Amino acid sequence: MERRTNMKLSTRMIVLLCFMGAGLIVASVTAIVLPHLGQGMLTMLTLQDILAFIIPAIAAMAVFYRRPWHTMCLDRAPSALSLLVVVIFFFISIPAMNWLVHANESMSLPSWLSGVEQWMRLAEDQAADKTEQLLDIHTIGELLLVVLVVGFMAGLSEEILFRGAMLRTMQDSRLGTHATVWIVAIIFSAIHLQFYGFIPRVVLGLWLGYLVVWTHSLWVPIIAHTLNNSTVVVFSYLSNKGIVPEHYGDNIGLPADGSLPWLAMLSFVACIALAVWAHRHFTHCDATRDD
Repeated sequence: MERRTNMKLSTRMIVLLCFMGAGLIVASVTAIVLPHLGQGMLTMLTLQDILAFIIPAIAAMAVFYRRPWHTMCLDRAPSALSLLVVVIFFFISIPAMNWLVHANESMSLPSWLSGVEQWMRLAEDQAADKTEQLLDIHTIGELLLVVLVVGFMAGLSEEILFRGAMLRTMQDSRLGTHATVWIVAIIFSAIHLQFYGFIPRVVLGLWLGYLVVWTHSLWVPIIAHTLNNSTVVVFSYLSNKGIVPEHYGDNIGLPADGSLPWLAMLSFVACIALAVWAHRHFTHCDATRDD
């Protein structure tokens, strides 16, 4: 990575956060003064994606590096094989992720932290209400719009920020690759403020982080992230239309009370095996690539 500046990692992170804060302020003000845009929540999300995530990330990387597009791994198209791995992994991971979501939701804090738990539950309920409003989709037009915003734009903006800017900047430091991927995954999950989905989102963040590390293409985790979000949107639409049952797919991998989660365990093993294969294959293919 060819740096433009010798700023310390902590200084670069502060600069990135300042850019994000400024962008979020601009996005909030714009949403307030332009109420005629309609689709208020979708408008706010789009402004947030562009002004608080995408532009700050690219601007900060342009300050730090001479070739930000290259450093962020945006100049390399994904291979067909990498996309196939993303799709296969997504489907075989469903039982394991469903079980993990269920386990995370079932967790409770000690009694002496009851106040904290109440606050977390309240934040979770508020987030669930907003999600329910977003996914109240009944027409093809609404479906396409929500897929664009919640599926593609969210996937694009969050990957540019977290895996493109934050992870790549941390990689250019004394932190090891594994520590970097884990730190960014935890930050990625925490920033959503959905505590009872924290662990599954960390796992998702790890997968997305290792994808860009192994393939050297940010478009691979962008597509993986978009697929994950868009699937939720599509099944919500189908459920609203009565085509599939409500929360279709959410119970796959969840065992009956008292029985072992065999399907989830098999799913977990299959995901590990595919991830190990992907690591070996893509690392070997990119062994001669010089950042």
